[in-house]
Amino acid sequence: MSLKGKHLVYDWDMQLIMNDDRLDTIEQVKQFLGGSNALEFGGISRKQRYEWIEIVLVRFTYCRLKRSERGTIRKYIEKVSGYSRAQMSRLIRQYNRQGRLIVAHYKRHRFPIRYTLADVALLARTDELHDYLSGPSTKKIMEREWHVYGHSEFKSISSISVAHLYNLRRNPIYRNITKRYTRTKPAVVNIAERARPDSGGMPGHIRIDTVHQGDSQREKGVYHINAVDEVTQWEIVASVDKISEHHLAPILQNMLAGFPFVVRGFHSDNGTEFINKTVAKLLNKLFIHFTKSRPRHTNDNGLVESKNGSVVRKQLGYTYIPQACATTINQYHRDFLNVYINFHRPCFFAVSVTDHKGKVKKTYPYRKVMTPYEKLTSLPEAQNSLQPGVTMKTLDDIANQMSDNEFAERMV
Repeated sequence: MSLKGKHLVYDWDMQLIMNDDRLDTIEQVKQFLGGSNALEFGGISRKQRYEWIEIVLVRFTYCRLKRSERGTIRKYIEKVSGYSRAQMSRLIRQYNRQGRLIVAHYKRHRFPIRYTLADVALLARTDELHDYLSGPSTKKIMEREWHVYGHSEFKSISSISVAHLYNLRRNPIYRNITKRYTRTKPAVVNIAERARPDSGGMPGHIRIDTVHQGDSQREKGVYHINAVDEVTQWEIVASVDKISEHHLAPILQNMLAGFPFVVRGFHSDNGTEFINKTVAKLLNKLFIHFTKSRPRHTNDNGLVESKNGSVVRKQLGYTYIPQACATTINQYHRDFLNVYINFHRPCFFAVSVTDHKGKVKKTYPYRKVMTPYEKLTSLPEAQNSLQPGVTMKTLDDIANQMSDNEFAERMV
């Protein structure tokens, strides 16, 4: 018996065994329960507990007691043995049915082992010889070893299923036998959804890409960021000296604010200049759906790729431009180029035509040649898609300030 603060702890594992022979009446048991609130009883083996519980039930003739007296005995046994109320109900029910308490020995069911260590070794040897083929191919080889060539050691393993073959390959014995080295797989980047953007005919779903302005003597040139709306072909071009996250984030925020309508979608290729946490955080803050191109679908970002050649390269060429000129070029984009391509440069807009075979073919009729501004004004819900503070009158004033030739001459 030991002291823990003010609580007495009686340890059943010690040689001291509690002698409760003097507890013969229910009143004595009640007095014991009332005076043992501060006591904590430890446990011994299950067999010894069962024997003690059986002795108490027999001593007090539990079956003949009144209901209230039975509750007192139950509380006494629960207090000393440490069993819960549900466990005591089960043990008392067993005692009433069988007249004694017997410890049941549980034996876990196990399935018989069909494939031995020798079979696992044969599988490992076959995989090593054939450089780890797929499961069906390996199974076919082991079937041929038994049925075609008559090697009796393959009789059992040849009937294995392909699914269980992969299970044996994860077996520790198999891994101890084989010596297979695999390259580290690249981490999966869970940024942006890999899907084709769906605008639903509404402006605000942009495609974006970067254009590099050449190198000179191992010096990197300026980078152009080109963003094009899918429906209206409204285009914003900006330039940065480097495409790191630090330089790209503020430029992207200004570009998104430069569109006259609310941007709802943002689609890029799989380049790390856009697929990173900084851009994802910015787009998430603005509630913009972020998507990226799918493998073997080169047309996912085809619109902006065509604009890279027909607009950016045509206006700025391929010659090397130093990174220090990024600020000056950005001013040119903001004051001249972006205004020109959106208000004074006509574009072709595709019309989908379905023939009698059900094949969809895109045509570019002359009646669909218009500027991005004209395309925006032709949309039925254009007014509702504009950004706060932008009105059609504001856009009209910019478009009618100069003619197409006058503005082109000023820009040149």
